[in-house]
Amino acid sequence: MIELPDKIDKSELADKPRVVFDGIIEEIDTEEKAEKAIAILSREKIVGFDTETRPSFTRGVAHKIALLQLATDKFGYLFRLNKIGIPDCVTAFLSDPKIIKVGLSVKDDFHQMASRRKFTPAGFVELQDLCGEMGIGEKGLQRLYCLLFHERISKNQQLSNWETETLTESQRQYAAIDAWACLRIYDYLSELKASGEYRIIKKYAEESNIEEG
Repeated sequence: MIELPDKIDKSELADKPRVVFDGIIEEIDTEEKAEKAIAILSREKIVGFDTETRPSFTRGVAHKIALLQLATDKFGYLFRLNKIGIPDCVTAFLSDPKIIKVGLSVKDDFHQMASRRKFTPAGFVELQDLCGEMGIGEKGLQRLYCLLFHERISKNQQLSNWETETLTESQRQYAAIDAWACLRIYDYLSELKASGEYRIIKKYAEESNIEEG
């Protein structure tokens, strides 16, 4: 029986080892590369999904989505949407109900992508819904990953410029990890849920009740 707390305190992240993606990361900056990547991804049953947008520090100024990340266990594909837009092969993949795409807050991603091209998403799984069904209270990727795997996802590149001409290695790692982590979380929770061999501990709720009593 695996016991999991329903939440994790932010202070618990500090001393955890940092996550590293040791797979192959490929930047997709032409339609030809996009077609080749989608052909490979289309062989998968499940992939991790995420997006990145250049942050705006000026009120009223918003940037279009810059990066789409799709990950398998071994590959992280970074589609530079600010350079190639959203090609037909990508929208077809994202609209394919037979291939599961797993992410966090995917509706926000859909909204961002619609600013570049409208499509009908299908085959998506929202990790927040899965966590809710299992009684896990964490909704953010960093804390959820740490709760399950006791490793810390660095967020240092979150507010970096995703429209830069050349992504740094830190940006590449960050982007690949965010999509790959969604896939790893989904695989783990799905197996756990199917087995039924888990128990969620309401740690913080119990502490709160004790204090109130």
